[in-house]
Amino acid sequence: DTGSGPSIRNASVERGGERQSDTSDSETTDVRRINEQPFSKDGRYDPNRFRQHFEKESKEDVEKRKKLAREKVLQPVSDKELEIDINDIYPPDKGLGLPRRPSWNYEMTRENLLRKEEKAYRDYLDDLHSKNPPGSLSHFEHNLETWRQLWRVLEMSDIILLIVDIRHPVLQFPPALYHFITGDLQKQVVLVLNKADLCPPPLVISWKHYMTSQFPHLQIVCFTSHPGQPYSTVLQKKRMTRKADWNHAGGPLDILKACQEITAGRVDLSSWEQKIQRDAVAERLDGEWPDEGAESVLMEHQSDSAMEMSSLSKELYKDGILTLGCIGFPNVGKSSVINSLVGRKVVSVSRTPGHTKYFQTYYLTPTVKLCDCPGLVFPSRVNKQLQILAAIYPVSQLQEPYSSVGYLCERTPFLSVLKLNHPTLLENKAHLRNQGSEEFSWTAWDVCEAWAERRGYKTAKAARNDVYRAANSLLRLAIDGRLCLCLRPPGYSCMRG
Repeated sequence: DTGSGPSIRNASVERGGERQSDTSDSETTDVRRINEQPFSKDGRYDPNRFRQHFEKESKEDVEKRKKLAREKVLQPVSDKELEIDINDIYPPDKGLGLPRRPSWNYEMTRENLLRKEEKAYRDYLDDLHSKNPPGSLSHFEHNLETWRQLWRVLEMSDIILLIVDIRHPVLQFPPALYHFITGDLQKQVVLVLNKADLCPPPLVISWKHYMTSQFPHLQIVCFTSHPGQPYSTVLQKKRMTRKADWNHAGGPLDILKACQEITAGRVDLSSWEQKIQRDAVAERLDGEWPDEGAESVLMEHQSDSAMEMSSLSKELYKDGILTLGCIGFPNVGKSSVINSLVGRKVVSVSRTPGHTKYFQTYYLTPTVKLCDCPGLVFPSRVNKQLQILAAIYPVSQLQEPYSSVGYLCERTPFLSVLKLNHPTLLENKAHLRNQGSEEFSWTAWDVCEAWAERRGYKTAKAARNDVYRAANSLLRLAIDGRLCLCLRPPGYSCMRG
């Protein structure tokens, strides 16, 4: 008995019944299509072309985890368990690379090229599954169309900006991608450690040292859209409610300096430096961006044919222009980085992973352009809970969020941050009124019940505590950085000691 009353417990059954109507495992396919959109009437455009495809879960797995969330008492993990090695996430011998674009020539028809790419992708998946037993792989992108976008961006770009979340950078840095870019394509990578304000400074420095030790030639830049906001361990509100300050973002000048070092004078980047300075002055004087009549950034949408039959050129900085490719997993803050580089808000920012689903090019200056790739998830050996907390798998698609809440609470000081009252106290038992919540044992289910009570989340039918909504709320707080879980590089706890 975890100490909560039957009336509260039954709320999950009510909520679960509502939920199962749209997430049941009744389909015969083993792939779930996320972000499905209605088709246009004229049929000329397929809005679902870049929707995310993930493998589905079985009902048995979902129910097993839900039962565990009700029964398992939460225990704080040691500092050592917060440390994570990139070789555990991407073991070198498991084939956790990216699908390669097959060779082609201009004599091939579009249909032949697409068929060849589809076969190469099927072979890639077969090889991946042959090296990794069922259940060992993370969720990853199954939509070939999105991988095609990555191919085009890598081919067109001179320097790749690989954006990761500083809270868990090794989850979003596939070594095979880095080696493909620097080896096969002979291009340079700039690693952008985004959301740097969400981690304590010593941890940011440690991650930079760790990534440099693993990849000695990697350029590393720290970035934040919320400079000047100190790291805090309390439930943060200011970061999310304050309007993002694109111009004073910590990082645009650092990215410029990294590109200057890589290009070594082969491209004139003075216009880019002047643009950054002008944008900063305009924001400081006006408090807002210039009118439409002022200098603006040209954005171009690439056509399908232009992308499919684009030439794989080995020439860097063609026509004296630097092309930056911007890639990263969903929800690493890629759009915010682009907005800061562009200098005016062009890409809309969303909390939904995979929000940007089309190929765009921005002409920052006459000599600098930026190619944006849709966020996509690479295969790895990340466990299910970390996938969710790192937004590798969308919270909106979870059938069972409670075990992820438990994983989060065992790794954060949730009681002091959330200020919860144990569900047992909510039953108003007289002999328990003088006891504090910290004296009780907590399960993930208890946390969700207590948060639902505190936030006033109730089910529509019986006005019981809505634990499903509470669980989703807690996971979104974690993803947004308001309830912060920061992973650490190997040896971090020893260095601190």
